[in-house]
Amino acid sequence: MNLKSRLFRRALIGLPCTAGMLFVSAGSLRFWQAWAFLALMLPLGVGSGIYFYKLDPKLLERRLLTREKVGEQKIIVLWVRALLAFCLCLSGLDYRFGWSRALVGPVPLWLTVFSLAVVLGCWLLIIWVISVNRFAASVIQIEAGQAVVSTGPYRIVRHPMYSVAIVMFLFVPLALGSYFALPASVLLIPLLVLRLLNEEKVLGRELPGYAEYCRRTRFRLIPFVW
Repeated sequence: MNLKSRLFRRALIGLPCTAGMLFVSAGSLRFWQAWAFLALMLPLGVGSGIYFYKLDPKLLERRLLTREKVGEQKIIVLWVRALLAFCLCLSGLDYRFGWSRALVGPVPLWLTVFSLAVVLGCWLLIIWVISVNRFAASVIQIEAGQAVVSTGPYRIVRHPMYSVAIVMFLFVPLALGSYFALPASVLLIPLLVLRLLNEEKVLGRELPGYAEYCRRTRFRLIPFVW
C-alpha cells in the first residue's frame, strides 16, 4: 500500500472511531463539545498529513508506523491507547449522566473554548517538534544515518513532544466538557514518563552522541524541574 493510501486509511479509520466513542458513550448527537472537538481535529489531522507529505514523505512514513519493536514499549503503548479511549468514552458518559454537572457544576463555556485553543496550540507545537526532528517516528527505533537533534525545542528539553502531549491530554477532557474524565488523563503522565525513560535507554545504547546530548540538555520534560 502506497503512502497516500495509508494516510487515507488512517484518516478514514481514526476520526470515525473517535466520533463513535464520543457519541455512542454520550448516547446523543447533541454532544456539542464533541462536535467542536471533531471540527478542530479534522482540519488539523488532514492539514498536518498534507504538510508532512509535501515536506518529507519519509518522515510521514515514520509517523504512520504502529508496531513497536521494543517489548516494554508495546505494553506501554497498549495502555496509553486504552487510557485515551477510556478518557473519550468517559467524557461521553459524563455528558450522558451529568456527573460533572452534579458534583462540581458544568464546565463553563469560556473554559471549553480555552481548552480547545490549548489543544490547537499543542497540536501546532507538535508539528513544529516533528519538523525539527525528521527522525521522530511514532515508534522507538534507530535508523541508519540518524543523528541527535539538539536544535529548536530540543535545546530546552530532551522530549518536547511528550511535554506538549501531556498538556494536550490534560485539556482534552475540559474541551469535551468533562471534569470527571480528568483523572484518566492524569494517569497518562506516568505512562509517558515510563515510555521516555525506556526510550532514553535505547537511544543511549544505540544512537551515537545521545549520552553527550543528555549531559548538555539536563531536563527531560519540564525546564528547570525534570
